[in-house]
Amino acid sequence: MIVLLGVLVVVIGFATKRNPLLVVGVAGIATGLLGGLTPGELLAAFGEGFANSRAVTIFAITLPVIGLLERYGLQEQARTLIARFGKLTTGRFLALYLGLRQIGAAVGLTSVFGHAQTVRPLAVPMAEGAAEQRYGQLPDRTREKIRSFSASADNIGLFFGEDVFLAVGSVLLITSFVNTTYGTHLEPLHLALWAIPTALCGFAVHGWRLLRLDRRLERELLTANAESLAAEAVK
Repeated sequence: MIVLLGVLVVVIGFATKRNPLLVVGVAGIATGLLGGLTPGELLAAFGEGFANSRAVTIFAITLPVIGLLERYGLQEQARTLIARFGKLTTGRFLALYLGLRQIGAAVGLTSVFGHAQTVRPLAVPMAEGAAEQRYGQLPDRTREKIRSFSASADNIGLFFGEDVFLAVGSVLLITSFVNTTYGTHLEPLHLALWAIPTALCGFAVHGWRLLRLDRRLERELLTANAESLAAEAVK
């Protein structure tokens, strides 16, 4: 049980808002040492884990491409595009993105969308553009709120959608563990089918939260505009 102290390191590190990479690294080292690994074995475990997860470093290729696209006006074009759809509010756009993200993950296209390649360069500017079209210039606090909801739409869509796909790693891990441990014959298709109701519930709950975002933005921005006009009138 002492090896679980590594989890405590993660909790404390995230609670104190330390660097996530540093927190996870320290937690891994602590867990390995508490588990009886020598420094050499610990280093070999880190190396093997990195070698088996080389796909994680794909961001080193995508980020420069996204940077070049942004430099030549990708975000401005996204704002211009969203301005053509007058009835597409911020909440409705993010609910649409949530649905697309979940459907893509359900058919195995987990890397088509994502924070680096879609949320930051496309989803956020379009969501902000929809709000700017209605309310004008946005305060920084409102922009941060829209960005957080944009990120949550991607996270929740991926989380609840990917388990519907048969060949996702989590489904294969669960079926292999259950079959080996309990001597059953659980098929990935069974888990995928049972993941569909959960995915629908996840879409309904977060979609409702995204649609409520429109009312929150309207209330906050109208109040802020009224206070601004009152302050100018006093001057």
